[in-house]
Amino acid sequence: MNSQVLASVNASAPRCLLAIATMGSLGGLLVYLAMATAGASLPWRAVLAMVGAGALWLAWLMIRAPKQLDLTGTGLRDSTGTLVARLEDIRTLERGAFAMKPTGGFLLGLRGPAPWHWQPGIWWRVGRYAGIGGMMSAPQARHMAQEIEALLARRQRAEEQTGPPKA
Repeated sequence: MNSQVLASVNASAPRCLLAIATMGSLGGLLVYLAMATAGASLPWRAVLAMVGAGALWLAWLMIRAPKQLDLTGTGLRDSTGTLVARLEDIRTLERGAFAMKPTGGFLLGLRGPAPWHWQPGIWWRVGRYAGIGGMMSAPQARHMAQEIEALLARRQRAEEQTGPPKA
C-alpha cells in the first residue's frame, strides 16, 4: 500500500498558461518601464528593473516547476520525487473558504517544522505548514484533500484504540 498512488493532482493547463503569461507580462512591462521612463530618478528605475527581473524569474520557475503531485501511503510527493510531507507528519488539513491556502487547494498543518521549499504555483512548505494549490486542478485537489482527511481520520481512530505513537 505504501507505494500505491491514492490520489494525484495535476496542474491545470489553462491556469498554468494564465499564471505564466501574467507573471511574464508583468515582468516585461516593469523592465520596459524602467528603460523607457526618462524623467524618473535612477533609484526608482533600478527598483522597477529589479522587480521586473524578479517577476520574469518567477515566470521561468513556474515553467520549470513539476506539474503533478501524488499521494501515496507514505506521503505526498511531486513528480520529481521531492517529498512535500510524510503522512505521519500531517497534523491537520484546512480547505475552508477562510483558510489561508493557495487558490483551489488546501493547507496542511505539520507536526514539526520542515525545511523551507517552494515550487511557484504548485506547492510551498514553510515551518509547520505546507500549501498545495495555485495552478492545480481544483476538483483533483479537492479529491486529494478528501483522501488525506480519510487517512487522518483512520489514523486518529487507530490512535484512540492503541494510544498515541511514542516519540
